[in-house]
Amino acid sequence: MEEKGRSSGWCGWFLVLIVLAAIGLGIFYAVKQKQHKSGGGAAPVPGPPGAVDKKYADALKIAMQFFDIQKSGKLENNRIPWRGDSATKDGNAAQLDLSKGMYDAGDHMKFGFPMAFTATVLSWTILEYGDQMKVVNQLEPAQDNLKWITDYLVKAHPSDNVLYIQVGSPEVDHACWDRPEDMSEGRPLTQVNSSAPGSDVAGETAAALASASLVFRTSDSAYSDSLLKHAKQLFKFADAYRNSYSVTVPEVQNFYNSTGFGDELLWAASWLYHATGDKAYFEYVTGKNGDDFANWGSPTWFSWDNKLAGAQVLLSRVSFFGAKPISTSNVLRKYRSSAEAVMCGLLPKSPTATTSRTDNGLIYISEWNSLQHPVASAFLAAIYSDYMLTSRTATISCDGRNFRPSDLRKFATSQTMFWAIIL
Repeated sequence: MEEKGRSSGWCGWFLVLIVLAAIGLGIFYAVKQKQHKSGGGAAPVPGPPGAVDKKYADALKIAMQFFDIQKSGKLENNRIPWRGDSATKDGNAAQLDLSKGMYDAGDHMKFGFPMAFTATVLSWTILEYGDQMKVVNQLEPAQDNLKWITDYLVKAHPSDNVLYIQVGSPEVDHACWDRPEDMSEGRPLTQVNSSAPGSDVAGETAAALASASLVFRTSDSAYSDSLLKHAKQLFKFADAYRNSYSVTVPEVQNFYNSTGFGDELLWAASWLYHATGDKAYFEYVTGKNGDDFANWGSPTWFSWDNKLAGAQVLLSRVSFFGAKPISTSNVLRKYRSSAEAVMCGLLPKSPTATTSRTDNGLIYISEWNSLQHPVASAFLAAIYSDYMLTSRTATISCDGRNFRPSDLRKFATSQTMFWAIIL
């Protein structure tokens, strides 16, 4: 397993990622699946939601509250009694309303790159597990929290080739310890545009809006259409003006530094294909761009800076469930094989298992916020195991040794138990 590179950044949205993964994992256990024992063939497809396990349902509720705590702007239906309105004038300098969005946990910054990634993964969670979340009354809070972010991202994209990526000055903000309701420091705006582009942050924002358009497609079609329009424009901008925002806006390097943009282009195009069904996006990821950026056969870690493993799992969904001949595409098989290489690297008994673990089995990649990688890995393993179950795929092969969906779920559970104990 490889890293795209060492990225610096503050811990706030790492915690959100942990919460997101908790959602993806927690709902599987919060609503027990009705299954029957199987023999040596494919495991049974999970049935409809069964009895609720209270401890996981409670954990999911707490996860949703984390988003409420982080909200900026004029609060609506506020569920946190000690939070109030804040940053209501954000964006005024550009005659925009950037008051919504979410703070970066322990500070009052709005960093668009990790915030957009949070929205993408939250959308993915809702799309895969919304029925189960509904049973424990957490689907509506999840959708509300997602919309709080996407409302901000849409406002941050006032024209085709302009995207506001940051609100606030990190240096000033981190030197001032106060409540967001009481802050009085200036709130400067940072943007990418055709002169100073950022394919990574624009691509991730496109992915966020495309995935969210699927979440709201049936409940609010007009809003869904608006999200998709912005997603298409942002992807076009990201692809036409290729560069990393860490290069064109070097001051971001000390916070959420990006180590490349190819993964975000593939990630965004993958979500746009799912959202539109337009074969042009499929051809984008399976043509020259796949050759240039997919890094087939070299598994990587899923994070706010590196989306390759996520794109590989997402495109595997097309392989599992898509119509022919697209689902049998040779290039699509490369994405699925790469996703399986990621899974094989995670499984502790696999011949290709990563050695980047603690003695007790917790994935350990970075000293800085060490839980981000094990929880993100567990999230992907949980999703991939469910794809296998639903498609009646019995096993994956890791250098000749077969593993079942239950092995991936066992790995995911093990990582969840570790961070639950630590937290």
